[in-house]
Amino acid sequence: MEIRQLEIFQALAEELHFTRAAERVHCVQSNVTTQIRALEKELGVPLFDRLAKRVALTDSGRRFLPYAERVLSTIDEARRIAANTSTPSGALLLGSSESMLTYRLPGIVSNFHKRYPEVQLSFRPFVHEELIHSIESGKLDLAICMVDTVEHERLKSIRLRTEKLLFVVGCKDPLAERKKLRPQDLNGQTLLITEPGCAYRKKLDDLLSGMNIRPTNTIEFSSVEAIKECVSLGMGIALLPQVVVAEQMTRKRLKGLRWVGPETEIATHIVWHKDKWISSALGAFIATVKDMMIS
Repeated sequence: MEIRQLEIFQALAEELHFTRAAERVHCVQSNVTTQIRALEKELGVPLFDRLAKRVALTDSGRRFLPYAERVLSTIDEARRIAANTSTPSGALLLGSSESMLTYRLPGIVSNFHKRYPEVQLSFRPFVHEELIHSIESGKLDLAICMVDTVEHERLKSIRLRTEKLLFVVGCKDPLAERKKLRPQDLNGQTLLITEPGCAYRKKLDDLLSGMNIRPTNTIEFSSVEAIKECVSLGMGIALLPQVVVAEQMTRKRLKGLRWVGPETEIATHIVWHKDKWISSALGAFIATVKDMMIS
């Protein structure tokens, strides 16, 4: 079993397309086919189903994938260790939600880049359910996520700050005239929500379920920015981090409601694998985030 075979397998498992996988690993499509067949022959099981024009992982392929990812991640880390110097350099793969990346991280990234210009930062979106796999497989070196607690034996974390969540409506919405918003006031409303996997979407789901609140309608968005725009147009009510809506509230496009109910706060953590080798670049980034975000 060769490293190149594992690289090609990982690319095809993620792309599920021979041509795109070949482009990704910089070889011809026939070589992808040859290497996958050789790997399948060595393992004695098919890793992919070739279904007309579609490619799909078999059960064996799905079971093999995390081990291949772990091997490749370990090899990549070994290379970085061997090349490490006291001056932070190299690449870091970082996970962050849209809200954090847009409203909390720009100043941190700018500061870090000025101090450590030889470090290349790559940010990738993720949902909380994928956090452990993404970090264990090496897809992420570190993640900054909104979650009340991080309780996993294979993860280390530092609590950075608490984010206040606000129920917001458009300034012309009838709810904007109310002095306070009670849980029962959400009955019969239209809620504008983020996709499943978002931390504050889960917070809202738990709140609604725990208090037996039934909105008339929910509209799901993949973009926080789209939610804000639709709320400002009077389409409904949303629960969003205060930092996300602060500018629109100042400009009188959104109104934050005084919530009289269970707390609506969520913590932000920085998370990495407990066995992760902390390179000079990763250590410098963790220190910078701590200095600029802990409150």
